[in-house]
Amino acid sequence: MSEFDNNPFVDPMDVNPFQDASVTEVTTGGIEHVEEFNPFSSNAMGSQSGTTIPISAASSQPAVLQASVEPSPQATAAAAQANLIRQQEELERKAAELDRKEQELQNRSQGGSAGDPALENNWPPLPKFFPLKPCFYQDFNEDIPEEYQKICKRMYYLWMFHSVTLFLNVLACLAYFTTDPGKGVDFGLSILWFILFTPVSLICWYRPVYKAFRSDSSFSFFFFFFVFFFQVAVYIIQSVGIPSWGNSGWIASISMIRTNVAVAVVMMVVAGFFTVNAVLAVILLKMVHSKYRRTGASFNKAQQEFSQGVFTNSTFQSAAAGAASSAAQGAFQRN
Repeated sequence: MSEFDNNPFVDPMDVNPFQDASVTEVTTGGIEHVEEFNPFSSNAMGSQSGTTIPISAASSQPAVLQASVEPSPQATAAAAQANLIRQQEELERKAAELDRKEQELQNRSQGGSAGDPALENNWPPLPKFFPLKPCFYQDFNEDIPEEYQKICKRMYYLWMFHSVTLFLNVLACLAYFTTDPGKGVDFGLSILWFILFTPVSLICWYRPVYKAFRSDSSFSFFFFFFVFFFQVAVYIIQSVGIPSWGNSGWIASISMIRTNVAVAVVMMVVAGFFTVNAVLAVILLKMVHSKYRRTGASFNKAQQEFSQGVFTNSTFQSAAAGAASSAAQGAFQRN
């Protein structure tokens, strides 16, 4: 109850902070161990006390950049030898792949083996029960180098678009003929163009460009350029649509607007298809020409390939042998 005896109206007793036990112990007991330090005295600058830490121990070592260790000549030679071995293995692998493809091409040119289904013709993909069999072998991944696969596939897609356009031209000319009975010539010619130009375009410009990229044949390139130039001209004529030429072009379709708008629209769609064919043909012709210039093909190589192909042809050889034998027999009989 002593805390309740304090008078709150009496001045509090002054508290001396130095009367604290911890402070008193330090000031009385440890004073003799603390030395007075004067930073301006000569002793502080020239002498070291027992508790002073030396500068050499307190200062940190400067950062030193370690010099790069150069490899020894033996390590450099070993790395170079390993690199050469890796490059040699890569070249051997590519050479084996090229030999395999060349052997496959030779087998295909000779008809292939009777029991090897991989060398059989696979285009067009017809069902087995169909009486007709595929006529060509086509495999972009196996036959065509990787840098030429894209342009070769685009030529194939152009041929398919060309065939679809010719079929639609037959339907448009049929509608044209039903509206105007005097346009029977256009309908008949459209059927002829579809039957004739579909396989001829495949044989005369698509297959040559496929063979050109497959075997880097200069003769196939020149044959393709010669034929495809006329194909571009035919596309332009078909898109124009000269009357009585069997083409549903712009002239024929515009002339039908006053007679039958629906038939005119159908014919305009086909005329647009012919125009797209012409534009794509010009673009792809330029692309093939740019690829052809990179292959190193030339007219001299084309002549050499043509002469070699003619002289090595079995039909030409048999015909030449027959002509020579008949000439020899005639000369013997005259003597």
